Amino acid sequence: MPSFHHGHVEIAFLDEGEGDPIVLIHGFASSKEVNWVATAWVAELKRAGRRVIALDNRGHGQSTKLYDPAAYNSATMADDVRALLDHVGLPRADVMGYSMGARIAAFFALEYPKRVRAMILGGLGIRLVDGVGLPESIADALEAPSLADVTDPQGRVFRAFAEQTKSDLRALAACIRGSRQTLAREQAQSLSMPVLVAVGEKDTVAGSGHELAALMPHAQALDIPGRDHMLAVGDKVFKAGVVNFLAQHK
Repeated sequence: MPSFHHGHVEIAFLDEGEGDPIVLIHGFASSKEVNWVATAWVAELKRAGRRVIALDNRGHGQSTKLYDPAAYNSATMADDVRALLDHVGLPRADVMGYSMGARIAAFFALEYPKRVRAMILGGLGIRLVDGVGLPESIADALEAPSLADVTDPQGRVFRAFAEQTKSDLRALAACIRGSRQTLAREQAQSLSMPVLVAVGEKDTVAGSGHELAALMPHAQALDIPGRDHMLAVGDKVFKAGVVNFLAQHK
């Protein structure tokens, strides 16, 4: 698996397919394989004629694990995406993120708007600007002696998921404590590229996709029917909506 260094952080990534490039940014406690390969996103986008580039965020997957929450500021993680584009020689690409990855995508678009042709924010709605979504108490669940010691229902879900993905629990605890930045409404309003905001109808984490889309000048919302935050990721309606959106904004 290819990788590169951004400062002292090694970032693992995949780069497959040919055509217009799209960069994929995975969610908290996930990885490029779990979020995008296992859910058939990479295969779907390659079938649609895309060059697919996906990274393991710092603290996740095969990338460097860090234990200082300050290392996981959303703007810092967005700069990893910038460094990835530089590494593969792309001045501009479409960008898609899910959950925490959508937050990183938004911070990337804010800092480097000319490098984003179109953007998909999955699993993140108005809580990009109003609250954060995942509670910081998840860090306590990750640091508990075992899953059996976690009583908070949402904490149990993420602890179990992190164990299933063989994640570094201490790095994830630092990440969730350090990546809780929001955009000001004025900053969201300044994102003038085409944006698709896709949120599951049963998602209690993301906040309203329609409210977020209404803030942006060229955004539209996609409801993913019958899906919660975890199950929306690989949904066929989500995939079809993204492929259609990208085709409209070539």
